[in-house]
Amino acid sequence: MTLKERIDADIKKAMLAKDKVRLTALRSIKSQILLAETAEGAHGAITTDTELKLLNKAAKQRREAAETYQQQFRSDLEEVELAELAIIEEYLPAQLSEADLVDKLVEIIQRVGAAGPSDLGKVMGVAARELSGQADGKAISQTVNRLLNNTNF
Repeated sequence: MTLKERIDADIKKAMLAKDKVRLTALRSIKSQILLAETAEGAHGAITTDTELKLLNKAAKQRREAAETYQQQFRSDLEEVELAELAIIEEYLPAQLSEADLVDKLVEIIQRVGAAGPSDLGKVMGVAARELSGQADGKAISQTVNRLLNNTNF
């Protein structure tokens, strides 16, 4: 079952359950999928990789919005964003734990031969490609930066 089919089925369930937050989050995901399918140069159905990128983008948008609302002391709006984020994360693959992320990044750093902070771009290129969907880009970046600045890994 493709992501689109799964989202359609879950939208129907949310409508029957009258779950407005779930319905809003799922419709948002479906909208992004439809936009990707009809984008210029698209060939109809989208790949699993593209679906994953869409979900990550939606999750990142919710995370950033929740953070903004928290800074503005708008807990009512923050709660809505966090609830939608939790729903979107149900469709994402399991995220790496902090320890697993560090282990994989150390292996990548050693493989590309990075020696210090000046090699950040080299490591990030490989890490972003290999860990796509398994960890948040911000977490990857912060961990790589920390590891490269502390070369005792």
